[in-house]
Amino acid sequence: MPDKNLAPNDKAKVEFSLFQLLPNMLTIAAICAGISAIRFAAEDKFALAVFLITLASILDGMDGRAARYLGSDSKIGAELDSLADFVNFGVAPPLVVYFWGLQDFYRAGWLAVLVFAVCCVMRLARFNVDSRTKTPLDDGGYFTGVPSPAGAMLVMLPIYLPCAFGPGAAMPDLLACLYIVFVGWVMISRIPTWSFKSVSFSRSNVTYFLIAFTSFIACLVSFPWATLVICCFAYAGSVLWAVIELKMAKRKA
Repeated sequence: MPDKNLAPNDKAKVEFSLFQLLPNMLTIAAICAGISAIRFAAEDKFALAVFLITLASILDGMDGRAARYLGSDSKIGAELDSLADFVNFGVAPPLVVYFWGLQDFYRAGWLAVLVFAVCCVMRLARFNVDSRTKTPLDDGGYFTGVPSPAGAMLVMLPIYLPCAFGPGAAMPDLLACLYIVFVGWVMISRIPTWSFKSVSFSRSNVTYFLIAFTSFIACLVSFPWATLVICCFAYAGSVLWAVIELKMAKRKA
């Protein structure tokens, strides 16, 4: 890690190891995955597009932790991560849905894409401002509003449903547009959502968690679309539970 006490001229001579550049490399890889998802969606390769956005979500969860672990976090890295989030979660997912089934309903479909993108960038801007204050909103085991990676996975539900259960399960175009707008709204709302950062396990429960995680990966590989649908509904249930839990906590206080 570079010495913060070095003079400006000396700082320019400091060399960074490959491991210290790893977080930024992960962020750039996530950007490449998100932009490539748009390309493959335009080529009607929607399964690959969804996979790339999912990969971008995983990389997004890794880059910040890697930066803190390696002691290579920086202001440039933070801004790069925020811009990557907008591309990967605010632009790519609604465009994939648009290319998938809303081009025939293009006026309302494109409006829904724009609303979602604006909501995502507002969510990210609010998070960046709040993270610099002494009392950030996203703490205490809860996020304020749905985080952008979760919103990205939720907004693609119109694709998951017919792929998992057949054409009969497809959302009508108007309903799909309204759903996209709704997901954008919950991202900028004040609704509390559960934060996975607050999850911890005792030593005796680690084995059970690893077994459950292995089962989840097996289901995701064997039944990807149905598993994604279940994840969307499970996450929606966790949001509802967080709202109820906080209301009960306020009544007891």
